[in-house]
Amino acid sequence: MPDPLMYQQDVFVVLETNQPEQFLTASELLKKLKKIIRQLNFQDLPPDLQKFDAVEAQAQYLLDTSCELDIGPGQYLQWYAVRLEK
Repeated sequence: MPDPLMYQQDVFVVLETNQPEQFLTASELLKKLKKIIRQLNFQDLPPDLQKFDAVEAQAQYLLDTSCELDIGPGQYLQWYAVRLEK
């Protein structure tokens, strides 16, 4: 039986265009995703995000189901859950 610790997503490494990698907590990443979503045009969001009206719901959906967001040509935003302790 797998250890539930394997499925905890408390810390994420975030990779972003022209930025050093960052380690963010889930709440910090959620805040960052909301900020970026607000900066994008609604039509530029992936279709699965457009079904949500609230930015909070869109950001939470991304956090729960994805590991990247297309933020424009030649730019990227990726995040991966990491475990800092063994």
